[in-house]
Amino acid sequence: MHMHIDVNAICQLHQDTVESWHHQEIDNPYDGLLSVVCQQHQFNFLLWHEEDIARSPDVGDKKIAAVKRAIDGYNQKRNDWIEKIDDWITGQLMELRIAPATDAKQNTETPGSAMDRLSIMSLRIYHMLEQLERTDASDSHLDSVRQKLARCYEQKTDLANSLTELLGDIYAGRKQHKTYRQFKMYNDPNLNPYLYQPSDRRAA
Repeated sequence: MHMHIDVNAICQLHQDTVESWHHQEIDNPYDGLLSVVCQQHQFNFLLWHEEDIARSPDVGDKKIAAVKRAIDGYNQKRNDWIEKIDDWITGQLMELRIAPATDAKQNTETPGSAMDRLSIMSLRIYHMLEQLERTDASDSHLDSVRQKLARCYEQKTDLANSLTELLGDIYAGRKQHKTYRQFKMYNDPNLNPYLYQPSDRRAA
């Protein structure tokens, strides 16, 4: 079995960068697949914090509109880079001349999508841990956060193990690997009616 992707290293990247980016400029010191993973992770990081702003009751409508456009942009890039992760894997499989067996099955989720979920989980865990540092929170709130954190760690472990198994199957030829193009329509001026139709023709 060929195995060339270290899922533990990806999880460590997510954790390390979430911590560092809260205190310094966003950077990407990685090479190879980890560089692609880090870039995709950046858009989740930026998206998370724009969504926090959007949910604030103190933000005015003008700011909300700008934040919504930023969210759409980051979400588009987030999905674009999920596809780039899967494309990278496709390229490596071709270089290694690894082809799926004739009876190889298709997984419901690509490795890139699973890495995206791990990225989001690292953000969720970081911000849950922040909650435990609050001095104004009630004991019941802190207990609830601890329970949620335990579940998050469990889900992260399960997902990392499942991704490791999936990659093992892909590199052994037991499962097929494809990049799924998501074709997000809302940012495309040729597909979103609110972008290509005159205002008087748009659906009410």
